[in-house]
Amino acid sequence: MSALSGKVALVTGASRGIGRGIALQLGEAGAKVYITGRRPDASDGAKESDLPTLEKTAKDIEARGGTAVVVYTDHSNSDEIKALFDQIASENDGQLDILVNNAYAGVNLLTKHGDKRFFELEPEAWDVINNVGLRNHYFCSVYASRLMVARNPPSGLIINISSAGGLRYLFNVAYGVGKAGVDRMATDMAVELQKLGVTSISLWPGAVKTELITKRIVAADGVKMSRNQDVTPEQTQAIFAAGESTEFSGKAIVALATDPKVHNYTGRILMTGDLADQYGFVDVDGNRILSPRSLKYLLKTGLIPVPGATWLSNYVPGFVKIPGWVLSAFVSRL
Repeated sequence: MSALSGKVALVTGASRGIGRGIALQLGEAGAKVYITGRRPDASDGAKESDLPTLEKTAKDIEARGGTAVVVYTDHSNSDEIKALFDQIASENDGQLDILVNNAYAGVNLLTKHGDKRFFELEPEAWDVINNVGLRNHYFCSVYASRLMVARNPPSGLIINISSAGGLRYLFNVAYGVGKAGVDRMATDMAVELQKLGVTSISLWPGAVKTELITKRIVAADGVKMSRNQDVTPEQTQAIFAAGESTEFSGKAIVALATDPKVHNYTGRILMTGDLADQYGFVDVDGNRILSPRSLKYLLKTGLIPVPGATWLSNYVPGFVKIPGWVLSAFVSRL
């Protein structure tokens, strides 16, 4: 029997990118996976013929022996969000075991206008980035928690897909504020869900080779996605070229979902690379992904600007990591 057989999962924003990869891994592990996305004509990114569709994600899940349910959902529409959870509840006798808050509508804006300051963009850029990427996560978490807490006994896993942009400047102002909010949401939900059997976690993937990133960053020369002067366009390209596959986060979530002690992680921010070390999994191509906290990674990517950093990285063990509190203290403004 598969590891997640009998489980019901929802992955929002699963047409492509990380959401698609997570859905594939959850389906392969045996879960019944509800996948959402907007209809192809509702998104600029979805019009690009070389990008996967929600139907393709479903077919690929089924090809791996899994079960997928496509639900077209505009996650900026409150009524459609509620209808999604009503459907899940009615079709599964109220059961929902895993929610992955991944839907995001700001990728095109970030990749096309990453060189602009916040005041050079129209203020509605905030809504493009954070309406679906933050507000929607809260709505979904409310409806999912109601189902999870109502079970006997209460149980469930809520994962917010976030990034290191919640800790330091990355891409633009609205992005960083949104990711900080996503992280804080997971932490604060954990406080209120602590004694109710539901686990709330914020997950930070590393640099992920999504379809759009591969097309616009890895395959391009000198692209600058952010005004962060600490990272050059060449470094950005190298970081993403050596990054995670879109399914690596899925492997991390499957590991968490099958861990009987996962509630010990509730309220925490976890990195996919650290979870790979903890649970012993590798990427789909067999590569070992280094944690961004790894000294080897920081040297290899040139993020620690010391002479001979790349050469030195060959001799530093991957398990040598900078503690999370050191990273937090380094960027703290308090």
